Amino acid sequence: MWVSRTKNDLIIEVWEKLDCESVGAAEIEAIETAVADRFGAGAVESPMVIARLLADEGAELRHSEILELFVSRRQPLQEQAGRDLPLVFESVEAAIGMARAVEKRRRHFLKEGRTDDLKRLRERVLEAKSRAVDGSLNPRLEPKRRAELVEIAEWLTLWLQTPEIFENWLTLRLDSKDFKERFPETTETAD
Repeated sequence: MWVSRTKNDLIIEVWEKLDCESVGAAEIEAIETAVADRFGAGAVESPMVIARLLADEGAELRHSEILELFVSRRQPLQEQAGRDLPLVFESVEAAIGMARAVEKRRRHFLKEGRTDDLKRLRERVLEAKSRAVDGSLNPRLEPKRRAELVEIAEWLTLWLQTPEIFENWLTLRLDSKDFKERFPETTETAD
């Protein structure tokens, strides 16, 4: 049906065949279907990439539709891969909530066999650990804040090494005398 040999040529060919005044979500989806049929689902570009290519060819874009299509697809991907988890730690209490959310997400991905999402979640935790370590070494931060970041980096290290025991370990850590002495202002409980 299509004569184009490259993906970009196919995108332009489908657009020309659609013979439309402007390009919006429906046209982008039709192009994506043709690309997937011809080159496989992995070859399908983001709606924004397709729109840019078509705009370069002179297409008039219905920007709001294309942006809405892009955002509607990005949000579930971010949630799936853990990118929606706020891996920041303004306090030890915030880090406790973050750690629990990460572990809950890991178990969910594991149960559903979503190995790619598990990998991306692990990458996010590695980034968070790196930020915590960097902060703990920053001499401009108060000693108390640096101590919090050391603690958080230790949690993330344990999660990365043995996530299966993390939840039980965190409960024990929060109940420990050492933790309560180091962070007496923490009101978060181990449950």
